[in-house]
Amino acid sequence: MSEEFDVTKHVLVPKHSIVSEAEHKKLLQKYKLAGHELPRILKTDPAVAHLKPKEGDVIKIIRNSQTSGKAVFYRRVVSV
Repeated sequence: MSEEFDVTKHVLVPKHSIVSEAEHKKLLQKYKLAGHELPRILKTDPAVAHLKPKEGDVIKIIRNSQTSGKAVFYRRVVSV
């Protein structure tokens, strides 16, 4: 009776994806940020664990928004 629940299929979990190195650099330049200034997400977070991210990767999160249609957020992967 131990069925695995796939959290990524839940209606309230937004789409998560790992950004490319080029997009990562463009993001930091656009907002004039250092990598450590991005908000963090644990690599063990159930929403990103299936992506098998490495520490330092940047995750792009696309949420549906009633006011703007789509809202994009970025998170830096950390292990602790």
